[in-house]
Parts: sequence; structure tokens; C-alpha cells
Amino acid sequence: MELYAEHGFEQTTVAEIAGRAGLTERTFFRHFSDKREVLFSGADSLEQLLIAALADAPRSIAPIEAVAAALDAVGARLDERREFARRRQAIIAANPELQERELIKLASLAAALADTLRRRGVKDPAASLTAEAGIAVFKVAFERWVAESNKQNLPFLVRDSLDELKAVTSS
Repeated sequence: MELYAEHGFEQTTVAEIAGRAGLTERTFFRHFSDKREVLFSGADSLEQLLIAALADAPRSIAPIEAVAAALDAVGARLDERREFARRRQAIIAANPELQERELIKLASLAAALADTLRRRGVKDPAASLTAEAGIAVFKVAFERWVAESNKQNLPFLVRDSLDELKAVTSS
């Protein structure tokens, strides 16, 4: 993160990253396929947490509320790493290739949510619409959360953004 901030993503080499971490390039490539993956390495565990929280949500609640509960769990985990998230997001925002990778990650999360909703008995198109809406809510909340002026925690902002969505769709 420090190297990306100091030199920019494009100018930072794998050799520099490995050297700063006290590793060889060979060791770096045992853990990451390329230098982009340093920024996205937690995506799998985040997806697993999201899916587990959705699967564990009470069956009696509406699908969007189950997704919100899953997003709350993810938000609580990320909330512990706000400064890291801010620095990471600044690097991503400055690079179109990384922005594209971030969108792919979000699409993957939406697909995983939709699959889990279907396993909970939610039919399509409701499962897909709910998953996509949930990811849109999360994206907006996350952008608000990493803003320097924002002091609210991420789970609060997820719920607030969901309330905004509900308000604009009910009128």
C-alpha cells in the first residue's frame, strides 16, 4: 500500500513489493498471481462471510432484509479496517484497471448472493434483483464510509443506504 501510494500503482514493481515485504519475487508469486491481487486478496474470505451470514439469516425475514443482515456482518468486519480501506480505495480510484477489477469483484459477490438466495427458495428474478440491489446498497454505503468526512460506521451506512433505496422505490 505504501509503495502504491508513494509511486503509483503502475510504477510499482513486484520486485519492489517483495523487497519491502522482505520476500523474494518467487515467494510473492506463491501468494499472488500479480501485483493487483495484493489489493484484492481478501475477496474470497469476504465472499465466504457474506454467504455464510446470508445462509444463517432467519428464513422468516424478507430476502432484502436477509441480504442486509449479511451486509451488516461484512460491514462489521470491514469497519475494523477503515484506514486501510480508505488507502486501498484511493489507489483503486486512481487506476481504471483496478476499478474494473473492483467491479468484477462486486459482480461476483452479487452472483454469490443470488445463488444463496435461490438456495433459500427465492425465485428469479427476485433473487437476482435482490442480490444486485444489495450490492448497489453496499457500494454506495462503502463509498460514503471511506469518505474522509464521514464518521458513521459501515453497518449504519449500509442500513441508511438501504432505507434510501426503500424510500425511492416506494414513492
